[in-house]
Order: sequence, then structure tokens, then C-alpha cells
Amino acid sequence: MTVDARYAFRVRVRFDPPPGVSVEPATVDLRFYRRAADPGEEGWLFFRDNLWRGEVADEEHFRDLVADALGVEIDSVSFAALETDPEYLDALKAAIAADLEPFRADSVDEALTKYLGSSIEVRDSL
Repeated sequence: MTVDARYAFRVRVRFDPPPGVSVEPATVDLRFYRRAADPGEEGWLFFRDNLWRGEVADEEHFRDLVADALGVEIDSVSFAALETDPEYLDALKAAIAADLEPFRADSVDEALTKYLGSSIEVRDSL
């Protein structure tokens, strides 16, 4: 399967230049994307491990992850959406349905809502 899904986050980046240098504005809002792993592959449970009800579960931890990835200070981060094509979403649902127990849910829809809230955007292509 070719992955055509990504997690989107709203991020506020803070620039902290050394003495004698300045930037305006000191903060910039941007969108940060993280590739979604194929269902069943290593890292595919990213949503379960990092999100809760469509929000970042541990903002401080996630800010640190984004700061490390971008090499800049992060003021804030919030989950925007899982952006996906229909095929990836079907594969994700099938992988969840194959083993609902780790999601502590009675259905695939309940599992998706528990972690992603209503923040799933389905598109023909990204």
C-alpha cells in the first residue's frame, strides 16, 4: 500500500535570535505535517498513542517532538486533522477492526472518535 495520509497540526513557532539580531514577528503560525504509517506497519498507532478526542494528549511532550523535528522553539501545538484518501481510511478501519481490544472500544467508529474526534478529512488525493 502506498501511504496517502498524514497528520496535520497547527503549530506556533517562536524565534529566539541571539543578541544583536531580531525578527518580526517573533512568532509564526504554520501547519506541521507528519506522515501516517501504513495500517499494521510500525508507527501506525501514532493516533492512539498521541491523540485523545481530537486533541494532542500531552501538549508539552508533543511540543518537544515538533521542536526537535524543526529545530526551533514551539509555543503551542494542536491537532488539526488526519488527512487521508478513502483507501487509507478503509485500510485503517480494517486494521482497527482486526483487533479492537487495544482501543478499548466496541466498534471501529468508537475507536476513531476516541482518538481522532471528528477530525478526519477524506480527499481523493493529498
